Amino acid sequence: MKYICLPLLFPIVLMLTFCGCDKPLASQKPASFVPETDPFFQNSKLTRSINLGNMLEAPAEGEWGLSLQAEYFSIIAKAGFTGIRLPVRWSAHADTVAPYALDPAFLARVDWAIDQAFQQNLAIVVNTHHYVEMMTAPTEHLPRLLGIWGQLASHFVDRSDNLILELFNEPNEAFSSDLWNNYLLQIIDTIRVFDSTRTLMVGTAPWGGIDGLENLELPEDSNLIVTVHYYNPFHFTHQGAEWSEGADAWLGTLWGTQAGDFSALQYDFQRIKSWSLDHNRAINIGEFGAYRRADMTSRVIWTRSVVTLSEDLGFSWSYWEFASGFGAYDLGNGEWNELLSALIQN
Repeated sequence: MKYICLPLLFPIVLMLTFCGCDKPLASQKPASFVPETDPFFQNSKLTRSINLGNMLEAPAEGEWGLSLQAEYFSIIAKAGFTGIRLPVRWSAHADTVAPYALDPAFLARVDWAIDQAFQQNLAIVVNTHHYVEMMTAPTEHLPRLLGIWGQLASHFVDRSDNLILELFNEPNEAFSSDLWNNYLLQIIDTIRVFDSTRTLMVGTAPWGGIDGLENLELPEDSNLIVTVHYYNPFHFTHQGAEWSEGADAWLGTLWGTQAGDFSALQYDFQRIKSWSLDHNRAINIGEFGAYRRADMTSRVIWTRSVVTLSEDLGFSWSYWEFASGFGAYDLGNGEWNELLSALIQN
């Protein structure tokens, strides 16, 4: 089913009503300001990335046990990573009535994180994460989502092209693939009012998975990277996960002991590659990981296999995540665990 787009003037109306933004209309970057960026080159900056998860996408920073620290960025850079994905719950820090002004202190916190990444020569993806109301009432919350993105596009317009903006993390439930195809166009139009040259990252519905590629409809805008998340087989990657019903029954599931494990992975990644070639789009594996309760040897083999295939096929990747339940870094010991050798293969 197709949905009628909001009028194209809607982003402009939002632009004229935003408050709390630090970039006036006159400071827009004209289309001729710089040459259009190459999304394949932009994607190469993210070749080896890691998610700083469970930090700024928590309802409030620290509620999920982790807060951003400057040292994390240097630790990541020294280990050999080239980029960071920063999940952000903007919806917890924006007014609920138009013009949906963002909390300046929280926006400054994200600015600080971007600065930390740039100081370490890391590219960074900033996304919209855990906007949970969009999953249950997407039509009602679309104006707010567009309002947030208008402010962000204006605020970040003068940032280096090492900042990439990801439109939305894992649409699901009532936020269907049909709605996503409609809404992603409106988000892109809203951003382009302010920033015509920023590389944008677009995921799939439902849940960011590879099956969603077949339903994804993109605009002619060429400056896009397509991102998919990979957690197959789910009973392996999410065994024992407290938020997944029945996950304790999957404990003890191994990976890499049978040839079929590798052939299934190769089949999935060839599907992604075929779609990429057919549509001439750069691909990012934006999340992948196996939960801490899985056997570590299996986690290492699976992770190395995903990384190897990604790099062989020309995909960038971003491991989920730095130092929590899927973490590759042990904050208690102050060192990387065995997963680092699977991620950074020199």
